[in-house]
Amino acid sequence: MSDTADVIVIGAGVQGASLAFHLASRGSSVVVLERSAVGAGATGRSSGLVRLHYDLLAETRLAWASFPYFREWGERVGGECGFTNTGFLWIEPASGADRLRANVADHRDLGIETSVVDAPEMRRIAPGLAVDDDEVAAYEPGSGYADPSGTASGFMRAARDRGARLFQGAGVTAINVDGGRVTGVETARGSFAAPVVVNAAGAWAGRVAALAGLDIPITVWRHDTGYVGAPESVSRPIPVVIDSAHGMYFRPEGPELLLIGLEDHSGMGGSPDRETAEADPDFRDRAAERIIRRVPGMIEGTFRTSHSGQDGLTPDQRPILGPAGPEGFYLDCGHSGTGFKTAPAVGLGMSELILDGAARSVDIAPFAFERFAEGRLLAGEHGGEPIWK
Repeated sequence: MSDTADVIVIGAGVQGASLAFHLASRGSSVVVLERSAVGAGATGRSSGLVRLHYDLLAETRLAWASFPYFREWGERVGGECGFTNTGFLWIEPASGADRLRANVADHRDLGIETSVVDAPEMRRIAPGLAVDDDEVAAYEPGSGYADPSGTASGFMRAARDRGARLFQGAGVTAINVDGGRVTGVETARGSFAAPVVVNAAGAWAGRVAALAGLDIPITVWRHDTGYVGAPESVSRPIPVVIDSAHGMYFRPEGPELLLIGLEDHSGMGGSPDRETAEADPDFRDRAAERIIRRVPGMIEGTFRTSHSGQDGLTPDQRPILGPAGPEGFYLDCGHSGTGFKTAPAVGLGMSELILDGAARSVDIAPFAFERFAEGRLLAGEHGGEPIWK
């Protein structure tokens, strides 16, 4: 006999956990199926940035709707998500100044506290940075970072408190379809029946979709990050920084470390089952060379550890949200490495779409699966390349 639910969510990363929380909060019977453990995939390797600056306004709206959850986690979800307010700088060379100013103007129209700052102001905000005189940045004083694993675990704990059930070690082996609609799934832990199945499987989303007879344009993308000890000679404070000029991002990790990620177009394809405990052999040299150019005092830093993470990357580097394939099958995947900060809003919008037939609180319509077949790849309103993180 199958275990039954209203909704089956495949994947217990931050996206699946957020969706389970919002569905359970509405009284829906939810089963979450996870092949390993909560946050064991892309979420556990996320850098946890909580910022609002995107070149696509639809993504900014999702981040903006998610922002209060991180700032008010105890009241909205319960417990702690580890949000740390450091401020945030998105640095552009002179060639990107006009695009950045236009994006900031759009974000201010949404009510976001953000401004364009010049080189002298950047040096005041973050005195440890080396800044060229013609560089500009978007500055968000209220942004920062949170604990990705803690955020996913917090959502899942709150979902379970509201009646959701989590099954770990339950890799999905088949999706059952009858008469053009899903009826449930088969797993290593038995059968589960539900009229709605949501694919929130991260880097494994392509495999899961294929079980429903659906081909989705997702490539496994491998991304390296590392932690470097910051010497006392590096001036504080250090905000979260996305550095377009040097193709990297970094943020503080407590008082002594910097987390560094490189925005490279490498690591494409391959199996999501690959080991992620180690970064590429040349990562440390490449990361050290770049961080020293932006934070010269890091020449005295010490590399502590590095690792890889994997997520599903779409052709336009934006998520796929909504129904696709057989009736009752939904996609919440393809977040392309940027889904952590939007997870609260995506979970809210997807829960409304599933239970009410429309997402009222947030707009997830631009991320529909049909855009790929219709040639409507998403791009920033003011130009520029997609973000590689």
